[in-house]
Amino acid sequence: MKIIYTESFVLRLEKQLQFIAKDKPLAAKKFKKNILTTIKSVSSNPYLCRKSIYFENDSIRDLIYKGYTIVFRIKEKQIEVFGFVKYQEKP
Repeated sequence: MKIIYTESFVLRLEKQLQFIAKDKPLAAKKFKKNILTTIKSVSSNPYLCRKSIYFENDSIRDLIYKGYTIVFRIKEKQIEVFGFVKYQEKP
């Protein structure tokens, strides 16, 4: 499956990476590499991730990575990654 990153996801991820990079630039690079690798690994079987707690839709799933929730939508032959949340009620 093809993975598509929405602008809102990219902006939230970049904001978090900038925050991490203030103290530890290498940790920010490692975090970005690892989170993108984890997202890519979902493409083989996206339904293994839990049904989203934020939406009432079976095609929207939550991927948990180090306390962060990556919210994505499963569409025909593609995964749309649109949410990046940590410790929030709603994305």
